[in-house]
Amino acid sequence: MTEKTRLGNFFEDFHVGQAIAHATPRTITEGDVALYTALTGSRFATSSADTFAHSLGFPRAPVDDLLAFNMVFGRTVPDISLNAVANLGYAAGRFGHPVYPGDTLSADSTVIGLKENSDGKTGIVFVRSCGVNQRGQIALDYCRWVMVRKRDPQSPAPEAVVPDLPAAVAASDLIVPTGIRIEQYDQALSGSPDLWDDYQIGERIDHVDGMTIEESEHMMATRLYQNTARVHFNQQAEKAGRFGRRLIYGGHVISLARSLSFNGLANAFSVAAINGGRHVSPAFAGDTIYAWSEVIDRLDLPGRNDLGALRLRTVATKDQPCAEFPYKTVDGRYDPSVLLDFDYTVLIPRRA
Repeated sequence: MTEKTRLGNFFEDFHVGQAIAHATPRTITEGDVALYTALTGSRFATSSADTFAHSLGFPRAPVDDLLAFNMVFGRTVPDISLNAVANLGYAAGRFGHPVYPGDTLSADSTVIGLKENSDGKTGIVFVRSCGVNQRGQIALDYCRWVMVRKRDPQSPAPEAVVPDLPAAVAASDLIVPTGIRIEQYDQALSGSPDLWDDYQIGERIDHVDGMTIEESEHMMATRLYQNTARVHFNQQAEKAGRFGRRLIYGGHVISLARSLSFNGLANAFSVAAINGGRHVSPAFAGDTIYAWSEVIDRLDLPGRNDLGALRLRTVATKDQPCAEFPYKTVDGRYDPSVLLDFDYTVLIPRRA
C-alpha cells in the first residue's frame, strides 16, 4: 500500500513552537450563511439583514461570528485534532475584522504547550490558531487545548509546558469594527428593548427555548465547516468506541447556545472575545439543547459612550430546561445535564 493518505498528527508529532499552515482556504458564500441559519436558527439582526447592518456602519451583513469561528476551526482539525479524544477548552480568543460573504479564510496554528497524561496513552496539546482573510486581516485568533492519542504509548513523554493563559480578554484589547455607529440602532427591528444599561452583574437569564439536534443536521453542520474529525461521522468506527455512537461537534453546540441566547440577549450584536470555555459532556443526536446566561461583568469600552460590552457565561444543557439554572452541584461537580460552559464577551449598544 502506498503512503499517500494522511493519518493526522499524534501527540508525539507535536513540539512547542511548531508552526502549522493549514490546508484548504475557504471562501465564505451566501449559501454558507443560509445553510448556517437553517442549521442553527440564528436570528441576530446584524448578521441577518444588510439594511440593519448598514444602519450600524457595516457595508453589508457580516457573517455570524460563530460561523467564522467554526470555519477557522475546521481548517485546523486535520493537523491538530484528527486523532483527538476530546476538545477540552478555549481561552484568549479575539474577533477582529468582520467576515463578509466573498471573503476567503485561511488559518495557521502554533503549538504553545504540551503535557502527557498519566495514562501514557494520550496527551494535551495547546495551540494558538489564527484565521485571516484574503487581505491578511485577522478575523480571529484563539487558544484551545485538545486531548490527542499517542501513536506509541511507549514513546517518551516530552517536557511538560503548560501556557499561562488569561482568565479573560481585557476591555482595552477588544476590537470594535471600524466605523460602527449606534445612533440609528432600531430596537424594534433588533427584537429587544434591553441594552447594556439594563443588564446587571450576576443577573441570570433563562433563554427558555429548546432545540433538538437531528443526526443529519449535526453532520451537515460539521461538513459545512470541513471539520474532518472521525468521531462525528463514522458510525461503524464509533460503535466500538466509548459511547457507541457519533458525537456532536462541540462547535455546533456553541452555535446553538448562541442562537438560543437571542431570546434575552437580542441586542448582543457581535461576539468580541472568547474568554474561556469547556465542553463538559458529549452531546448526541436526539438531545434537546437549552441554554441560560449569567452576566459576569459589564465593561466600558475605551473612547465609547454609545457602546459597551458584556462578559457572559452561557451554559448549555441537554434535555433539561433552564428555569432553575442548572450548573454545578454542592460538591463542585457539573450538573449531569450540562454540556457546555462558555465564557465570552459581546458588544451591545448603550443608552444615549
